[in-house]
Amino acid sequence: MIVYGIKSCGSVRKAVKILKEKDIEYSFFDFKKESVNEAKIREWLEKTTVDKLFNNRGTKYRTLKLKELNLDKEGKIEWLAKENMLIKRPVIENGEELIIGFNEDLIKDLK
Repeated sequence: MIVYGIKSCGSVRKAVKILKEKDIEYSFFDFKKESVNEAKIREWLEKTTVDKLFNNRGTKYRTLKLKELNLDKEGKIEWLAKENMLIKRPVIENGEELIIGFNEDLIKDLK
């Protein structure tokens, strides 16, 4: 299992807390230290939608003034690869399962 996010994100911290309480092993991928490439983003998009993955409520989105660009799917994918802080957090990869954002019920069901 891999948890993607940043350590200072409240949603990521809540997800990690649940995993620790359930004694589930995971590795942490820190967007501040590493970045996912377009290939990984497209792999995720086989399991979810770009609108679910793309965080249009965060500080980075507002700072970059991306609303003004009215991005289509390919534009969003390009920005996600270029600026990983636009990825909704956390992203939890568990084999074939993919959880985007904090969803307490789905995270508690992980094994």
